This record gives sequence, C-alpha cells and structure tokens, in this order.
Amino acid sequence: MTARLPWPLAYTVTGDDCRTPVPLGFDAPLADAVRQVAELGYDGVEVQVRDVTARDAEALIRTVGGSALRVLGIGTGPIAAQDRLTLTDPSPDVRRHALDRLLGAARLAGALGVPVTLGQTRGTFLPGLEDMQRAWAERAVRQLAEEAVARGSRLLLEPQSRSNTSLWHTPGEAVAALRSLDVDAHLVLDTHHLEAEGVDPVRAVADFAGVTGCLQLAAPATRGPLSVGDPRLPALLRALRQGGFTGRLTLEHTQDGDSLRAAARSWTALTDASAALA
Repeated sequence: MTARLPWPLAYTVTGDDCRTPVPLGFDAPLADAVRQVAELGYDGVEVQVRDVTARDAEALIRTVGGSALRVLGIGTGPIAAQDRLTLTDPSPDVRRHALDRLLGAARLAGALGVPVTLGQTRGTFLPGLEDMQRAWAERAVRQLAEEAVARGSRLLLEPQSRSNTSLWHTPGEAVAALRSLDVDAHLVLDTHHLEAEGVDPVRAVADFAGVTGCLQLAAPATRGPLSVGDPRLPALLRALRQGGFTGRLTLEHTQDGDSLRAAARSWTALTDASAALA
C-alpha cells in the first residue's frame, strides 16, 4: 500500500480505446500516464474505457505492469461521455449498444480480477417516459451485475448528482436499488457527487463503508486536486477504517492543466492525512 495508507491508492487514467483523454484523469496516453503515476508512488490505476472486452486484458496488463503498477478498477464513463450511449435512451438500438459496451467492460474487469463501475451511462429521464426508463435501467443493471460476478468481477454502482443522471443520487437510494434487484454489487462513493447532493461525505462513508468498493476523491467545490491540510481527509480515512472498508481509493478530479503536478499534490495530501490513522 502507498505510504501509511492501508488501502490501495489509484489514479484515473484513460484506456487506449478512448477517443480523447478523460477530463477527470491523467492527461496523457496510457503508457505515459502509468509511467508518471508509478514514479509518484501510486499503487495502481483505474482505467476508464469506451469499447473493450476480455481480449484486451493481456495488452492492458503489459502496459500497466511494465510500470510496476496494477489495474485496480475499470471505469465506464466514456461510454456515455464520448459516445452518448446510455441504458435509458429511447432508442432500443442505443440501449442495446450501451449494454453491450458495459458487458464488454465487465468481461475485461473479470479477466483482470477487478471491479467494474457504472455511473452516468445509466442515463437521464424524459418527461412521460420515467417509469419505462427506470425499468430499462433496472433490467440492464441486473444483467450487468450478474455478468460481472460470472466473470470474476463485481459491479460497483456510483451514486451521482442529478446533473449527471436521473437515477440513484444518494448512497441510500443506490443500496435500496441493489437490494430490490437482488444482485451482488457494491458502491462507489465520490466526494464530489455526494457534496453536490448535499450528503456529508464523512457521514456517507461511516454509514456505507461496509458496502463500498471504492472511494473517489476530489477537492471540495473545485473538484480539483487535493490539498494538504484539507480537514475532510483525516476524517474520511478514520471513517473508512472504523467502517471496515476493504476497497481502494481513487483520485478522480480535474487536472488544472498539469497532470503530473495534480497527481503529486493529491498523493502528498493523502499521505499527509494518513497520519490520522497512526
């Protein structure tokens, strides 16, 4: 683990299948990004993907492992952000295409033995179609969660703000949805989305650490790199430990025009805050 942190620390990077670097990850091609992230002391990366399947695992392991890092998770944001594919689109072809992409990501995650996350690709509602769109999303999420488990992975569902999606904005809503679907899946908690919904991140971690597979971190208000002295960080780390958290920490934030400096700032802030665990 990184420094004194008892959990793996990952930085968000962009898979080679994506059209452009993701705005909340290291702004460089994958091979360059993992080399620089490794030099800073991170344990691994969360790879954001757009169009992949299990056959891409070997190449990804070769690229990431060459920098002595591990792939710690597979993210699926570019499926919606870059190709506008969602599980609630009125077009059956678009929904089918979105699910196919997500299933491919789950198969890649299974081949790597890591979780796969679902965020904005679940989509937004249109007036008059809400009930139907919710049913489409629930059916697809059940299928995705089952596929992930069958492939040796696990789905992590991310509560996101209503500016991103019409479904499952808070940890409580997400947990209720997973229970109603009767699937083996956990949560991603993201400090930015929690704060946007008026949810205290420390309280959310305290309440849901046991069903959370990943905590995504960014500075409050700006969603930028973390800063040394941020009073939330020691409190978050203590809440994770007290809640029995066994997942990973991921930096997912804007890069402020210099990814190497942004990644270094966040690494320093978290390792400094880890003194709270002593």
